[in-house]
Amino acid sequence: MKIPANLPIPAIRALQKLGKDINDARRRRRVTLNLMAERAGLSRATIAKIEKGDSTTSIGGYAAVLFVLGMTERLADLVDATHDLMGRQLVDEKLPQRVRLPNRKNKGDDYE
Repeated sequence: MKIPANLPIPAIRALQKLGKDINDARRRRRVTLNLMAERAGLSRATIAKIEKGDSTTSIGGYAAVLFVLGMTERLADLVDATHDLMGRQLVDEKLPQRVRLPNRKNKGDDYE
């Protein structure tokens, strides 16, 4: 597997784990490499790269493999806001200390 020079080590490890997990899921389902390639519309070589966590393989290839495994919902939830703890913390830091109602210039506009 060729590793791009600019890819951080944690990202490389995450891709390798993803590849191993895909390999394990395929074998648990007793799906051969040939059958996986046929169902995903990919070559055996591409499936082998995915299962090694190759970073040069397109995300579309990973998506096709996850579809075959019945795991596309996991891909859809990958960066879901409910799992984005850091993003939510950053938003929470910018919440106002107080909430004020806007000044009403025309008292006749009230909806009582």
